[in-house]
Amino acid sequence: MPRRRRVIVGMSGGVDSSVAAWLLKQQGYDVVGLFMKNWEDDNSAEYCTSREDLVDAAAVADVIGIEIEAVNFAAEYRERVFAHFLREYAAGRTPNPDVLCNSEIKFRAFLDHARTLGADHIATGHYARLRPAAAGVELRKAADGSKDQSYFLHQLTQEQLAPALFPLGDMVKRDVRAIARREGIPTWGKKDSTGICFIGERPFRDFLSRYLPRTPGPIETPEGRVVGSHQGLAYYTLGQRQGLGIGGTREGTDLPWFVAAKDHPRNALIAVQGHAHPLLCRTAVDAQAVHWIAGAAPTAEALAALGAKTRYRMADAACRVELQPGGGCRAVFAVPQWAPTPGQYLVLYDGDVCLGGGVIGDSTGREA
Repeated sequence: MPRRRRVIVGMSGGVDSSVAAWLLKQQGYDVVGLFMKNWEDDNSAEYCTSREDLVDAAAVADVIGIEIEAVNFAAEYRERVFAHFLREYAAGRTPNPDVLCNSEIKFRAFLDHARTLGADHIATGHYARLRPAAAGVELRKAADGSKDQSYFLHQLTQEQLAPALFPLGDMVKRDVRAIARREGIPTWGKKDSTGICFIGERPFRDFLSRYLPRTPGPIETPEGRVVGSHQGLAYYTLGQRQGLGIGGTREGTDLPWFVAAKDHPRNALIAVQGHAHPLLCRTAVDAQAVHWIAGAAPTAEALAALGAKTRYRMADAACRVELQPGGGCRAVFAVPQWAPTPGQYLVLYDGDVCLGGGVIGDSTGREA
């Protein structure tokens, strides 16, 4: 009998990774589950759900009939992800830890460990698709556009994608839950996880204040009029509406306030009224340290007509991409983009193919 190909599945205790493991078992793979514990700083019943998640993952493995192992990557997470997270917030930017979680933990530390277990492949419950291409492997959007997670995978390399499997890429979420319920998988009705990657949901400002000092200052209009006070620039992000503590003006307008900029030298938060305020919109967005999944940038002809996201939940926006010295790029949009945020990611697409992306730079906040 030929040896069955071994796949190590990252099992989080959620329904997506549970069904991914079940599907691979049905396809004849030698499936082993791997549960990752990556956060220990406040491992309390109030916020940390890792114990409950491990119990759920083990229950799923028992129903499916596979082995499961638990591994602790807390040191790697703190060094490779959380330290960057804090540095970015301290600098006034808004990082996206989910992107680094994938490139540094789920597809690096996890991949390395899976290889010690004799893995031919690794798999996760991500909603994305892969396709062979001349450059190796193409990362494509999922069939379920509302669940597509290619945005969070755009920093992966060919080496990381080559052994990867995404069993849910051609499925829609409702069918995933239906399979789980039909097969008696105990996580079929479990809510999707939210919050900071591997840390979970918690009062964000209180959590961040444990690591970064509060530095109160004024909230001002672009003209310099003080309209309120903030708790520290690190606690706010461009485009933020909630939590500013300011209402309409005495002139009578009741339009909501939004964060439009951060003046670091004066420790001032700049706010404007109205979602459509021109200071919130940009036709050009600069990105640094651009990563190309194929290993190199597309042709000049292809760069002239791409789609891009500056936020996960936004639709692709038509743009022209100009390469810049030092590995950066500028995306010039046909329609102004709302509140591109330094520290977040500019992710580039050619149709449903994710090409890669880079970190939105501080200059984005000053250029029209």
